Amino acid sequence: MSTEKNAPRDQVFREAKDFVSDFKFGEEVANVFDDMVSRSVPFYAEQQRMVAELAGDFAVPGTNVYDLGCSTGTTLLLLDRTVQPGVKFVGLDNSEEMLIKCGKKFAEHGLKHEHELRFADLNQGVVMENASVATLVLTLQFVRPLQRERLVQDVYRGLNENGCLLLVEKVLGEDSLFNRLFIKYYYEYKRRMGYSELEITQKREALENVLVPYKLLENRELLLRTGFRYVDTFFKWYNFCGMVAVK
Repeated sequence: MSTEKNAPRDQVFREAKDFVSDFKFGEEVANVFDDMVSRSVPFYAEQQRMVAELAGDFAVPGTNVYDLGCSTGTTLLLLDRTVQPGVKFVGLDNSEEMLIKCGKKFAEHGLKHEHELRFADLNQGVVMENASVATLVLTLQFVRPLQRERLVQDVYRGLNENGCLLLVEKVLGEDSLFNRLFIKYYYEYKRRMGYSELEITQKREALENVLVPYKLLENRELLLRTGFRYVDTFFKWYNFCGMVAVK
């Protein structure tokens, strides 16, 4: 199920812990991230394929494509196939361990586009220049809520006219009834992917204060309020969604 063949299996939360600390994208997670995300996010490979497909239509030669929260580089590796030559890739992440893993994957797969990897804390905003595409794939949900509007504004300012933001997020249901159902279905999905009750419970506890989801409509309103002309949903599975916004 992983996007990487023979990716190390995620066993970060397999053993019972006396104290579950806040989730961190450190070395332990970076080493198993490709397996973790493919087994934790429904249709992850398809979401990434759709992001690459959309980016391919919006990326313009002579401009930059920014992947904000690039983790191990899965998104940019897929964009390498769909984006025409003459576009520079810029990957930003606040985990040095993720950036190291990303650089190794780029070397292994022979990334063709000119590229640059940078350490960046998105809670402090971002500076983008001459961008035709920006991606926030399962990233905005980890930015502190008080800083999200500023970050989206920074992205908007850095995009050229007709540039697009591709946003993939875990979301809350619009109503508590649906929210309970969607969460139930999501945990059933994780069980099907081989996660134990202990793993599900401990990871949920670790993420509780770190991953803060919005409702889909709240994300849509944020994008429109920032100034994006067009906003649409290109993917939805219970409590996961993909959105495209055009400046």
